[in-house]
Amino acid sequence: MKHITVNDYQSRPVVVSHSTSVYDAICTMFLEDVGTLFVVDAQTTLVGVLSRKDLLRASLGKQTLETIPVSIIMTRMPNITVCKKEDLIIDVANKLIDKQIDGLPIVAEVDRGSGFEVVGRITKTNITALLVDLANDEII
Repeated sequence: MKHITVNDYQSRPVVVSHSTSVYDAICTMFLEDVGTLFVVDAQTTLVGVLSRKDLLRASLGKQTLETIPVSIIMTRMPNITVCKKEDLIIDVANKLIDKQIDGLPIVAEVDRGSGFEVVGRITKTNITALLVDLANDEII
């Protein structure tokens, strides 16, 4: 297991624009069946992360969710834990446990915005798939 990288078990990221409304973000999360959305700016660089808890918290009260942009409620850079494709999956699993989060953006470095472009995601479900493969001796 110590040689398995994020690249071996990553999945497709679900990304929204920083100007997306909270209502549209909730719809996207539901339709894509994910627990985390990654927020990007106009240059497609990572600027934030939205969790189910963030969206639930925003939906409490009497705010008009169609008019509130996700940039108001998201967790912002640099307070986002990220990983890269070449990172060991055991290290990423430890980050998920330590930070008590459901998933991480997999990023590539770019020369604009935050300096990161989202290229994938790794989640607790991806880690569970790895454990099942290990139990079934499907890992070489």
